[in-house]
Amino acid sequence: MAGKTVPDNETVICDVIGRAPDLQFKGDADGWRLSRWRQFLGSYKLPALPDPMFVIEVAGKSGVRIWESPGWSEKGSYPGCATIVPPGQMTGWLVDGELDVVTLSLPPTILSEASAAARFKRLQFAFSDPLALALTRQVLGELYAPRTPERDVYIDILMKALKAHLMRGPAGTTVHEIPTSDSFAFRVHQVMNTVLQNPGDPHTVESLAAQASVTPSHFCRIFKRATGVSPHQYVMKTRFDRAQQLLVQSDTRIALIAESLGFTSQSHFSRAFRQVTGQTPVEFRRCGQTKLQ
Repeated sequence: MAGKTVPDNETVICDVIGRAPDLQFKGDADGWRLSRWRQFLGSYKLPALPDPMFVIEVAGKSGVRIWESPGWSEKGSYPGCATIVPPGQMTGWLVDGELDVVTLSLPPTILSEASAAARFKRLQFAFSDPLALALTRQVLGELYAPRTPERDVYIDILMKALKAHLMRGPAGTTVHEIPTSDSFAFRVHQVMNTVLQNPGDPHTVESLAAQASVTPSHFCRIFKRATGVSPHQYVMKTRFDRAQQLLVQSDTRIALIAESLGFTSQSHFSRAFRQVTGQTPVEFRRCGQTKLQ
């Protein structure tokens, strides 16, 4: 009797979301598979995958979270973040808006290679890998272009570079760090990580600019050019995202949430929260917890 066929990563994901990827590209015969997925608001439970998978957010909304028992992760991802999903591990994903990701499924044989085994044997969520992002975006651009012999050669070269980078990992850093560079893009990512990790801190323009080693006025320009929002708007958005998470997933008193997120009073927090969401914190908590039941 023939053995049962094991579904690949893409088949498993298709079963969960109910549709095929927006775009798919398979390597020659090496087992590497690249797919683009665009998904929207909701929570998704992904069964254990047969192969290691590298995921990178190419666009969409910030704040995607992953399940960390007994609740969703405090840390949220943003466009540019990468995640490694090892084989055999179930994952849960919370999407609050559009999620636009590229997945790269790797052959399980890479786990026998010392250079890659440590990276792909454990879950790593929302770390920065600018080179992988740049290579992935370039591959996507070429895949959407008209097919020519020159295009095919170029894609093959880009994919080889991307594979080599993933096997090696960011040189000289841990997966939670950004490879050394003096470019403004890397500095902005560092500042964004600082805000995401501690949204309740003061985060003045002066302090954030100092972290990026530029003047406050120049920092405001490069930050808005990179993110589409001002530093203040990004800080406030991060605080309200965290507030919504705490309201729905915990019984923490609203006054304590307001204090932990840097608001001067509960009334100040409630007014600002209602302006952003259209609901008071009490109303938002009641509606959110009802949906979870």
